[in-house]
Parts: sequence; structure tokens; C-alpha cells
Amino acid sequence: MDDFERYLTEILPRQDSLRLVKDAAARYAGAHTEAQCRQTGIALYSSDNFQILEVGVLLLGYAAHAEPEALAFLRETVSAHKSWKVQEVLAMAFDNHCRIAGYERSLPLIREWLADGRANVRRAVSEGLRVWTSRPYFREHPGEAIAILAARREDESEYARKSVGNALKDIGKKYPDLLRRELRSWNLSSRAARQVYALASKHLPDLP
Repeated sequence: MDDFERYLTEILPRQDSLRLVKDAAARYAGAHTEAQCRQTGIALYSSDNFQILEVGVLLLGYAAHAEPEALAFLRETVSAHKSWKVQEVLAMAFDNHCRIAGYERSLPLIREWLADGRANVRRAVSEGLRVWTSRPYFREHPGEAIAILAARREDESEYARKSVGNALKDIGKKYPDLLRRELRSWNLSSRAARQVYALASKHLPDLP
């Protein structure tokens, strides 16, 4: 692991380069076991180098389908990080986990994380899977993607609600009739629901 960390220090520029971060994580994951990815990911997460930390988070996403400790670390530890950039990478790691495990098989986990008490955990799902209907399973079941997201329209976190609203808006570009039908069923008496509705209906001019 020390050799890999030294390698990362050499190849990663001082300025952020998410492409290089993602490439480094993918190369490592392709040549190592899930257990090694989990071990290295947790070790890199303690790095003072922000981009090396990001590589660690992505490695945990590669390992999570086979290593429960990796998934738990993402949920319990990474979600508590104060940097919004880390939360963006957490969303990528969660999506990568679902891709490897299979989106349909991941449905119980998707719903479980969306019901978590921490806003960063919930947002990792709604943001990570965007555009939801570009993902296998949800591509064939856009209505289910809409229903899963719509259930979070009164999320207590504005941060999470914005992600939900924007994710619905994305789906509505390709499936406007499905989204229109869902939005017309909403009770808009709460400010939270109105906020998500406004974001989701942005490209549906016939809705108020």
C-alpha cells in the first residue's frame, strides 16, 4: 500500500483532477482483490492528500459488493466527512457499488440508504445514480425510479431535497408523461414538497 500511495503522490497534480483519481482507482481495482481494495481504501482515507483520500473512497466502492466492511465504512465514516467534494465522491462510490452488484439486486440497499437518518447518506443515492434512467434496470423501469425518488419529496434536508428534485427533473426530460402524472398527484401543502416540485417540473411548462 505504501508503494501505491507514493505512486499516487507522484502522478496526482496539486490541483484537483477527478479523471486521474478515477483512473488510478480503476487501475488498482482491476489488479487487486476486493479485500485488498477495502484494506487500501480505508488506509488511503486517512491521507492528508485530498486526492489520495478520494482514491480511497472510490476503492471502497469497488470492494463494497464483496466486503461488507467497505460498505459500512462508506456509510458510517465517509458520509460524516465535512467536505462536499468527498460527498460527491461518496455518491460515485455508491453508484459504482450498485453497478457491480446490479441495480435491481441493489434495490433494498438503495431504499435503505434513502431512509437513513443522515442527509449525506440519502444524497449519495439520489445524486450517485443520476441520471437514474441511464442505469440498467431503471432504464427499463423509469416509473420505479420516479416513485423511489418521489418518496423523498419531503426530506428534512434541503441539500437532499435539491438532489431529489434535480434527479426527477433529469428523468422528466426523457419521460415527461410519467413525471407529469406523478407530480400532479402530490400534495403541495408543505414547503419541502413545493421546493422539490419546482425543481422537478422545470422542463414541464404545462405544470404550474
